[in-house]
Amino acid sequence: MSRRPFAQPPPPDEPGRDVLLIRRTLEEIRPIADKVISYFYALLFLDRPDLRALFPPAMNTQRDRLLKALLTAAEHIDNTDVLIPYLQNLGRGHRKYGTRPEHYPAVGQCLVRALARYAVRIWDGQTEAAWLRAYTMLSQAMIDAAAEDAEQAPACWCAEIVAHHLATPEIAVITLRTDHAYPFLAGQHAMIETPWWPRIWRHYSFASALRHDGLLTFHIKAVAAGWVSNALVHRARPGDLIRLGPPEGAMVVDHTTDSGLLCVGGGTGIAPIQALVEDVAENGEHRPIDVFYGALADRDLYAIDTMLRLRQVHPWLSLHSVTEQSNHVQLPYAVREYGPWDGYDAYLSGPPGMIRTGLRILQGSGVPLEKIKHDSVEELLAACT
Repeated sequence: MSRRPFAQPPPPDEPGRDVLLIRRTLEEIRPIADKVISYFYALLFLDRPDLRALFPPAMNTQRDRLLKALLTAAEHIDNTDVLIPYLQNLGRGHRKYGTRPEHYPAVGQCLVRALARYAVRIWDGQTEAAWLRAYTMLSQAMIDAAAEDAEQAPACWCAEIVAHHLATPEIAVITLRTDHAYPFLAGQHAMIETPWWPRIWRHYSFASALRHDGLLTFHIKAVAAGWVSNALVHRARPGDLIRLGPPEGAMVVDHTTDSGLLCVGGGTGIAPIQALVEDVAENGEHRPIDVFYGALADRDLYAIDTMLRLRQVHPWLSLHSVTEQSNHVQLPYAVREYGPWDGYDAYLSGPPGMIRTGLRILQGSGVPLEKIKHDSVEELLAACT
């Protein structure tokens, strides 16, 4: 049974007034967001020391994830098409941390206290009431989604590493077998926790479509100071057990259309692109797919042999490899040279900078924003550890 975080304040006097007050608060605290975040967690752990166990021992890499998620939700408070799926995804994802409905009131109270402390110039009774109303709605959506998800799926999956192959000195191809069936869609990603760094989770994309044997494959690149990535690449071995969160992400193929697919994968961003190609081969109409696979140098195209085999088997698949050293051009600009891409659905996967540039270039080339799917840039930045 879901519960409400705390009593709902009276409704606002004017429709839309809450949205204005919330956005004004967000603008006020934006330049000092780090202070707000630090104060929020200080309040939370002082008031509820039992909640400290839900967070990683070292808070420096993801201490702001919870509050930033709440502030992102508040920023979209008047856009339910974006807000509700985002909240539902958060609610489902919070289950793996051990979050329960009774934890939400403490978070909301500390959120309001932190905002009141640092938005003092504009804070008043109306603003506080607006945030209480907003948080009640936001948290209830998360609580309800978690309760519904608990009826049909575990909070997380235990998985055994059954194969571990170094494709390059810094990139591992890892195959997992989960303890329960793990349904997902090609193009999605999941958060992974290793036994060496408890309660630290990072996003990684599936590198294949759903397989009949139930095995899952990921491409992991070790990055500087990356706790999870370095553990998975350099320490993990077959037989080790890790944990997976639920599948996330909307970078999936729409099988109800026959549009061509433009797939741009930079570095290990080729992993979900490979999964999308397999998905079309197995489940969809064999419509044209143009894959652009990019890296710094030829030696970094670690998955090129796999992509060449897929092209050999599927005549509707075109493959373009682009390296900055050989082609003297960055991947998104090479894609533009092969356009136009009218009538194509575009998929971008790779480093955050590549995705931002790709979005700008594709939109500038006439591809509507709603026809471009990509990994969350915020999640990618968090995954770089």
